[in-house]
This record gives sequence, structure tokens and C-alpha cells, in this order.
Amino acid sequence: MGAPAHPAAYRRVLLKVSGEALAGARGYGIDPETIGRIAEEIREVVDLGVQIAVVIGGGNIFRGMAAGSGGIERATGDYMGMLATVINALALQDAIEKVGVPTRVLSAIEMRAVAEPYIRRRAMRHLEKGRVVVFAAGTGNPFFTTDTAGALRAIEIGAEAILKATKVDGIYTADPAKDPTASRLPRVTYIEVLNRGLQVMDTTAISLCMENKLPIVVFDLTRRGNIRRIVMGEPVGSVVSADLTPPRG
Repeated sequence: MGAPAHPAAYRRVLLKVSGEALAGARGYGIDPETIGRIAEEIREVVDLGVQIAVVIGGGNIFRGMAAGSGGIERATGDYMGMLATVINALALQDAIEKVGVPTRVLSAIEMRAVAEPYIRRRAMRHLEKGRVVVFAAGTGNPFFTTDTAGALRAIEIGAEAILKATKVDGIYTADPAKDPTASRLPRVTYIEVLNRGLQVMDTTAISLCMENKLPIVVFDLTRRGNIRRIVMGEPVGSVVSADLTPPRG
């Protein structure tokens, strides 16, 4: 694999994908066309020489917080949600390997028959060897979201940015589907996100990123090619960082 004509803006990134994103238009379960497209986009990034890890949610199968309203104890529901992320991680691994990229699933809850246990140095070694690493089972602890798991894993592996995949093209002052006056914010600080209650990630995840100066790029996953555009330094979506200076690239 030759060097890309234009060097990428990032060396290592973490992609945070919600479980709902895998469901596509179905709204539940895993849509083969959607997961195949995501795999193709990840392959494009790997072909640029960029190391990419993925943290995946489980909301398309099971959501722990919602289970609480049905009488399931919160911690138990969260563990059930973590197991749902393992199902999604295995499906994504299969899709990525079908497009020719070696992939490893590392789970925070040990299940050696289907995934490697999460070990930070092992994860970094896989990335250095050009493998995609899919982190499953969140942090392995209840009461923490997969957004927080994404921030934590990104910091642990030395990622240079979190790419937060959504269904909208960035961060808005309000929900654009409900408020026609909502405006997009191309750049915003961590403090603004917290103070204004902008729905980017939960406060624990934002705080972790703020303390470690880890930028978050919020972008529209439904637009083909956006992941590649971001790693090449193009202005895509909205960026959360410590200041409002333009991103590199």
C-alpha cells in the first residue's frame, strides 16, 4: 500500500458509532447495507494510512436506561446493554473484514470465545499493525455510557480526535428537526457544550475530553465519504475543542 498523495490530518482517530446507526431505516437490529457502507468508509481511512479504532453502542438491540422503566434494575440493565454492544462489534468486525481489513474486537467484559479482553497495550499494537480495533462492552462498568467509553478509550490509546457519528451535520443550538430557527455551530468549546446543555455527549465524556484536550468532531454519518473528509482535514460537521481556532489540515 503506497503513501497517500495528500497526507492525512490525523494519525490515529476513534470513531464513535451509536447502535441505532447500524439499524439504518429499520430502527431496530442490524441493517446489512448500512453496516457494509460503514465498513467501506473505514477501509478508505485505513487505506490513507490512518489508524482507526471504533467504539460502538448497543441501542439498536437493548438500552439499559430504558430497561429501568420496565422494572429491570439499572446496573443489570446496563450490563445487558454492554452485551448488546458485543453483538454489534462482532457484526462490524465481520463487515470490515469482508472489505479486506483485518479487525480485532476487544471487550471490556471478558468472553474469550468471541473477543479479546481489553488490554491497552494490545489495542495499540493492533493499531500499529494496521488493524482496525473495535472496542465492545463500553467501559465494563454500569452507569457509564458508550460515549464515556469512547472518550476513555480514545485517551487511553492516544487518539488525536473522536469522530462522533450522528444523523445531523453537526451541533445545533436546538434540535433542528423540532426548531426551524436552530442554527449550526461550526466550532464550540467544551465549556459552551456543558453550559448550554448542547446534546453532543454526556457530561462525563465531555469532561474527560476537556481535561485531556481531545477534540470531538460531530458529523453526519449518513453522508457518504464524511469520515475520509474529516481525516483529510476538511471542515466537516462541528468541532468541540478548548478554543475556537480553526482545525488543522
